[in-house]
Amino acid sequence: MSQEEFMPLVYKLDDVPPPPKAALAAVQHVLASIVGIATPSLIIGGALGLGAYIPYLIAMAFFVSGVATFIQCKTIGPVGSGLLSLQGTSFAFLGAILAAGFAVKGRGGSEEDILAMIFGLCLVGSLVEIILSQFLDKLKRIITPTVTGIVITVIGLSLIKAGFTDFAGGAMAGEDLGKPLYLLLGTLVVAIMIGLIVGTIVASFFGLVNFGMLSSAQLFALPVPFKYGFDFDFGLFIPLAFLYLVTAIETSGDLTANSVISGEPVEGPLYMKRIKGGVLGDGVNSALAAVFNTFPNTTFSQNNGVIQMTGVASRHVGLYMGGFLVLLGLFPVIGTFFLIIPKPVLGGATLVLFSTIAVAGIRILSSEDMTLRRVYIMAVSFGLALGVTLVPDATQNLPTFLKQVFAAPITLAGLSAIILSLAIPEDAKATIEAAE
Repeated sequence: MSQEEFMPLVYKLDDVPPPPKAALAAVQHVLASIVGIATPSLIIGGALGLGAYIPYLIAMAFFVSGVATFIQCKTIGPVGSGLLSLQGTSFAFLGAILAAGFAVKGRGGSEEDILAMIFGLCLVGSLVEIILSQFLDKLKRIITPTVTGIVITVIGLSLIKAGFTDFAGGAMAGEDLGKPLYLLLGTLVVAIMIGLIVGTIVASFFGLVNFGMLSSAQLFALPVPFKYGFDFDFGLFIPLAFLYLVTAIETSGDLTANSVISGEPVEGPLYMKRIKGGVLGDGVNSALAAVFNTFPNTTFSQNNGVIQMTGVASRHVGLYMGGFLVLLGLFPVIGTFFLIIPKPVLGGATLVLFSTIAVAGIRILSSEDMTLRRVYIMAVSFGLALGVTLVPDATQNLPTFLKQVFAAPITLAGLSAIILSLAIPEDAKATIEAAE
């Protein structure tokens, strides 16, 4: 696929648009990403009972996304791709982060103990991606469309349960889960694409919105490094560490797509430099995220669609994007707004968002011929990942270390795809149709 298949570029990568046009383009990118940046904090905070901390966590998610986007677009030494690429909180880590949080909670840990462990694990884990970024050109048998597509698809599928639970009323709905009013609100957001603001307004007519929370929200807050402390547990670290490999794979795919849409090369020294710099940027930015009390960052693929629609690929727009996101991060009251959104409305939006992630993975898988080798790798990886999702008790008798690996569908799918890709030779070129 070449850039000629997309709309002509109005501003190329190194063009400098006038400030009003750059600011307008930046707002479009921020609006396309704002829900995706805030949602992981909402899900993690809600599931782990961190209600009072959620506005600050969301604020820090915006703040770090702004700093990270600036680094990724501007580049600082070898760090950053130099492409118009917005950074945001990654959904890939949700399962592993929740598992770590529940483990600390099960030991009797406080909310701050939970956050200290999560951010400690994420900080150490970011070193995995930082190191991997320097060897991407030597990992071609691992970072393949098959492995990338499988992992991204499973990430999307594994998140759908969380989205659909909110769609039906939320995990705390109790007997009201699946109440017709909740299902109707979620369906309105999905079917009519009315968005979070309009969905919240509609829900307010049914008494489902508590605007009083906004009056007591903290207006301004400065980022505080290691606000909740630092902790580490090697057993909880292993599944999380693997996900930094997954993120490196995902980022490589996103930046390749970005290069295509931006009319930049997708092979050769310049391309590889950008991919290495982008993945290194992911690692460095995820470390910054842990230091400033939020969750790992990655490149956001939906912003490639914004470039495609607007024809603006100038990386200078990223500097405005970063500035807007930092401003959002300094005002926790914005995070409180997300708390007043009723669960069915939020669920309607996230259900589509998570499903879109799965669709992106399927598109990657469909980009190559369906050889018997690829079909077998996909079948085993999907089978194991969906198997432990549907039958979680299947791993209950494994040792703790193995259970933490094999009970995580994303980790299991990624490991299966990588091992089989390395073990099965590529000399079988016959497609399914030829075999039949």
